[in-house]
Parts: sequence; C-alpha cells; structure tokens
Amino acid sequence: MYLANTGRPDAPPRPAGARRRVPATVVALGAVSLVTDVSSEMVTAVLPLYLVLGLGLSPLQFGFLDGMFNGATALVRLLGGRLADRGGHHKRVALAGYLLSALSRLGLLLAGGATAGIAASLAADRLGKGVRTAPRDALISLSGPPETLGRAFGVHRAMDTTGALLGPLAAFAVLWATADAYDAVFAVSFCTGLLGVLLLVLYVPSAAPAPPARSTPLHGGALRDPAFRRILYTASLLGAATIGDSFLYLLIQRGLDLPPALFPLLPLGAATGYLLLAVPAGRIADRVGRRLPFLAGHLALLGAYAALLFPVAWPTVVAVLALLGVFYAFTDGVLMALAGPVLHAHRRAGGLAVLQTGQALARLLGAAGFGAAWTFWGQGPALWTAALALAGALAAGWRILPAPAPARDAPEAP
Repeated sequence: MYLANTGRPDAPPRPAGARRRVPATVVALGAVSLVTDVSSEMVTAVLPLYLVLGLGLSPLQFGFLDGMFNGATALVRLLGGRLADRGGHHKRVALAGYLLSALSRLGLLLAGGATAGIAASLAADRLGKGVRTAPRDALISLSGPPETLGRAFGVHRAMDTTGALLGPLAAFAVLWATADAYDAVFAVSFCTGLLGVLLLVLYVPSAAPAPPARSTPLHGGALRDPAFRRILYTASLLGAATIGDSFLYLLIQRGLDLPPALFPLLPLGAATGYLLLAVPAGRIADRVGRRLPFLAGHLALLGAYAALLFPVAWPTVVAVLALLGVFYAFTDGVLMALAGPVLHAHRRAGGLAVLQTGQALARLLGAAGFGAAWTFWGQGPALWTAALALAGALAAGWRILPAPAPARDAPEAP
C-alpha cells in the first residue's frame, strides 16, 4: 500500500517527490486487529441476547458486569504500558493480551451458562484488551518517522474498524446457519482469535525499532513533560464532555420510535464513516499538524449534539452518524500520533497508556454524568448541558493544547 507523503511544518525536510511506504509493522498489526475485532465483535453482537434472553440475566446484572469490566480495562492499560517499556517487550506484552482475549472465547464456550464462568471470561477479555492496547500503539508510533504517524494510525484504525464491521455480520451468519446455536458463535470466535495471535507471532517484529539519537537525556516519566501533560489535560477534559455513543443512539431511537430490531444497525453507520475517513484524516493530520484535526473532530461531535436538539428525522440520523464517523476518524488515531513523538521511545508505551487511561476514565465520568442529568432533568436539558460543556471544553482545549513541536526523538540539528 502506498500513500502520498505530506509533510508538516515541524517535520524534518525530505526530498521533493519522495514517497514513503506504510511500514510493514503497521500493516501486520492492522491485520491482527482486523481478525481480532472480527472475533471480539462476534461475541459482543450476541452477548446481550445470550445473557439476557438465553440465560435470564436482568438488564441491570448485564449492565453491571459490562460496566465494571470496561472500567477495569482502562486501568489495566497502565500495567500493559509499563511492562512493555521494561526492556522494550512491546510484542510480548501485546501477544499476551491478544492470547488472553482469544482464550476468553473458549471460556465462554466451556462456561455452560454458569454466571461465574461467564464473568471470568468477560474479565479475561477486557484484561487482554487493556494489556495489549498501549504496546500495540507504541509499536505503530515507533515503526516510522514522526511526520507520517497520522497516516500510519489511520491505516491501522481503518483495518481495525473493518473487523468491527465484519464481526456482527459473521455472528448473525453463524446463528442463522446453526439455528441460534450460541456455542457455535463462541467456537468460531475462538478460532478466529487464535488466527490473530498467529499473525502477530509470524509477521510483527519481535522488538520495537531502535529509536533515533536523542538530543536530551532520558529522565523522569511522561507526566514530567509539560507538552505531554497539556495533551493529557486536553484529552481528559474533552473526554469528560463526551456523553457516549449509546446515549446518542438511544436519543435517535426515541426520536424516531425506531423498532428495537433496527437499533443494532445504528453503530454500523458511524463505523462505516470512521472506516472511510480514517486514512484521509491521518493524511490531513500529517499535513497540517495533529492539533487542529483533533479539535475539529470534537467540533463534529458538538454538531451531532446540536442536531439532536431539534426534532429527529431521518436526515438528522444520517447527519449524526456521519458526524460520529468524522469524530472518531479525526480523534482516535490522531491523538496517538499527536502524543507519540512527544514521548521518549523507551517510555512511549507507558505514556500512551497514561493518556488512554485518562481519556477513558474521563469518558466514563462524562457518560455517568449525562445519565444522571437525563434521569433528574430530562433528555432535553441534559443534552443542552452536554453541548455547552463540550463547547467550553473545546475553548479550553484550544488554549491548553500545545502547538506542533519537533519530535523528541529527532536527531540534534548539526
């Protein structure tokens, strides 16, 4: 795969007309994420039906299990990042995370409806996801020069999202072919997850690429760096003003009185937009710097909030799903590309884990706050509050987020 080079004002100069191949490590990790997401989304698509309709769990019990383990994922990222930075074992730690998630599907298959076994399997899946995320993103950020990281993350996120789209389709195909046999879904998911592990073993390099010469000594952690702290503060502040996709889909469903059978299709619309825009968004970020695209992505999210403040019609649904796709395309990988060059190569996984954890916990706080506001004030006042909070966070982020600066791992100018 070739992508045209587009430099940034703060990037090292390169010869005119030069073109750069997307690093093989990025493509390999994208393939691993694609296959793993097919495996995980197969289970995610049928798990609510399996637990609530098949095993008789109440929605409250399912929500408690899912929310608890999702919160734990954010904290486990710190452990994964720290372990990866010790000796540069990014691949080993990522491999452990992918393998743990694959084995969790086998746990669901063997649980036999036992609540304790299901809870343990869900915990293993979330722990695996938390452990592997920071080392994987660190490998991507170390695989090429800083001025091309936007495209690298865009390619990876596009492949990752492709798996997220194919997973539910594969799950429903298996259910249709086996007359709603959930065990068959878990078995196919387990085999697919093992394929992702095999791809990681065979095609991802065993060690992170050696970093270029550093002009300043390595000392302290990521939080000692003022530029990284500003990125962390901005991402956390904006995350706290994010109410969560599920609430947006629920607002659409209530506004249109959408049949429950069509509700699972709403995330596919946003995911399709993300898939189509991930690579172009990365290229734009490489050209103009990552600060503006990251903030513009949240501006698109603000537009989605504003659209839902008016009576909901089908054009509104299309606009909201498209804006959600823009939001993820211009924020997810772009944030990693923004923070990666700021962090020293030997602390990159740990630093990215801190950033991801801070953002995830802030989003959990924002979603909980919006849920409480909806409960006590009603959906209209709650959405107005969320829109105003996001607008204020954007204004603060514009002031806090640092302007582009040369990468920390760039060689010292002669």
